Amino acid sequence: MRCNADMATPSLVRPLPFRELAGTLRDGSSDVHGLVDDICDRIDEVDSLVHAYVDEPSRRARLHAEADRLLDRWPRPKGRPALFGIPTAVKDVVRVDGLDTRAGSDVPAGVLAGPQAELVHRLRATGALVVGKSVTAEFASAAAGPTRNPHDLNRTPGGSSSGSAAAVAAGMAVLGTGTQTIGSVVRPASFCGVVGWKATYGRIPMDGVIAHSPSFDTLGFFGADLEGMVAAAEATCDGWTAVGSAAGLPTLGVPSERYLAQADDDALAAFREQVDRLGAAGYHVRQADVVPDLDDVLAHNLVINRFELARTHDEWFGSHRGCYRDITAAAIEHGRSISVTDYEASMRHLVALRAGFVGRLATCGVDFLVAPGAVGAAPVGIDHTGDPAMALPWTYAGLPAVSLPGATSSEEMPLGLQLVGPAGSDETLLAAARDVAAVVETPSYSVAEPRPADRIGTI
Repeated sequence: MRCNADMATPSLVRPLPFRELAGTLRDGSSDVHGLVDDICDRIDEVDSLVHAYVDEPSRRARLHAEADRLLDRWPRPKGRPALFGIPTAVKDVVRVDGLDTRAGSDVPAGVLAGPQAELVHRLRATGALVVGKSVTAEFASAAAGPTRNPHDLNRTPGGSSSGSAAAVAAGMAVLGTGTQTIGSVVRPASFCGVVGWKATYGRIPMDGVIAHSPSFDTLGFFGADLEGMVAAAEATCDGWTAVGSAAGLPTLGVPSERYLAQADDDALAAFREQVDRLGAAGYHVRQADVVPDLDDVLAHNLVINRFELARTHDEWFGSHRGCYRDITAAAIEHGRSISVTDYEASMRHLVALRAGFVGRLATCGVDFLVAPGAVGAAPVGIDHTGDPAMALPWTYAGLPAVSLPGATSSEEMPLGLQLVGPAGSDETLLAAARDVAAVVETPSYSVAEPRPADRIGTI
């Protein structure tokens, strides 16, 4: 059960708005070293409850040294980049120079070592501070890590990007990086009540990221607001082009009842209320059965996912089988049993679906899709990370997606609204999400104004 926080327990839900902080860091009115101490103090205060980060005893000293290097590189406010001084959590499947990468596993770090990820190069080139490695489910798969949901410590924060989502929700980072192979950005964002953006497949290079299923693996971010998502996207996406406001409101498509039937009553009620609000605000909303073969998608997704997971881990698993948790080992063994013939048939389905998706959207006459961010609120327990069904078909199709907070379940847990765009539409998707967020009342909280009615779980 949950209980209200008492005076001795810190408020856990306290996301830091990018839009307020970034400008003051660039113009020098906020001190980078002061922010480092604030973030480290916050980690000291609450991470023993949330467990969002991989332990790092010298974190504070390292971050102050990184802050010194930032100030040496950009000593004057003029010309400071968009992410200057922004504390960023990096999921522990993304390699970072100077920090071990363990991927939430017991496989020796030296075995998993390699060059720093291109993502991290791009973040650091635009001034971001890497707060540390955030907890991931083992190898970004199904074996959950120790992270707990800041809204209720008895519940999962979602997976596999659990640590990044929880760190952002709890104010231990301004931005968090995630990877999504099925629903590992959108779902944790929905569960933790923050914004999550998953890029178009291939839009951000995966170099230096430990793979799960290369046909699906995609990078993304968490933050308190969309301004942070746009800044992160501009810094990390290939070929980013700034866009202005659209001439008119886009047409939004609601997926089929077969897809929506996967969500629970709370999620559906919140979703339908938000769709009604969008319609009242002037959006054109219509049905869009863009995935008529959902059962085929589910079957082919499993074949590709497991086959590629097995091949990704072939060498490591052969040498370090005892270091893998049972659920991950079972998934790899399943992948090993899948034939090349079956895999190639599933890949043909994938290629054909991706090639035809723009046409499907056009036939339905929609610009973007709207959908629940998850099948419901974060479930109780941290030994599983929740159902990724609401994100699966869009990840399979390689589409960009944003999860926006705004609704709550009957148990006062966050419920996200998902906005999905055509492949390559990240710029217009994030721009449209700003307007949608205003309609669905996306909340934004600051350190000075913690969210009312924070909950602390009974452990």
